[in-house]
Amino acid sequence: MKESSKPAVFSIASILSIAAVIGSFMTGAILGLVLAVVAILFGIIGVLMSVAESRRGGIISILAVIGGIVGIVAAVIKAIIWIF
Repeated sequence: MKESSKPAVFSIASILSIAAVIGSFMTGAILGLVLAVVAILFGIIGVLMSVAESRRGGIISILAVIGGIVGIVAAVIKAIIWIF
């Protein structure tokens, strides 16, 4: 195995995906839905980037994808409550 002298760093996609998940729960239905979809997209990109040896954030990105799916469900529930 090859030892790396630089420590592994989190990818910007994994950090943005978690920020988007948190934002999706703190906003209304429409913006929450948009941020949940953004979290899923950045989460998938983060998972793909975490395959590299110098990157971290695979678990965080997977959690962001799961959080994005939950965020979509929450946004739909918020929209239904808002309509009725």
